[in-house]
Amino acid sequence: LLGMLAPDVVLVGDGGGLRTAATAPVTGAEAVARALSAGLPVLGARATLEWLQVNGSPALLVRIDGEIDDVVTVRIDDGLISGLYVVRNPEKLSRVARETPVSRV
Repeated sequence: LLGMLAPDVVLVGDGGGLRTAATAPVTGAEAVARALSAGLPVLGARATLEWLQVNGSPALLVRIDGEIDDVVTVRIDDGLISGLYVVRNPEKLSRVARETPVSRV
């Protein structure tokens, strides 16, 4: 994972005060890797992942038990992940559920 992250990568979470998410930006490859690794056990076998495009950027749609749990938009610079924006806000996710992706990554 560290080899895919830029040294100055930033992870930003948006739970809208309704879902658990990072309350402050997480910066640096090691800190972001730790934050992502901490969330992986929560996903478990019940999660499905789907790559798509959101606002012109690659994104990962995460479903748990068939329901959208979050959308992770990925920014890539010079072949490394430089930014991750994790949307868990149910109000914003309801819009994703209604839209059909135009293209896939």
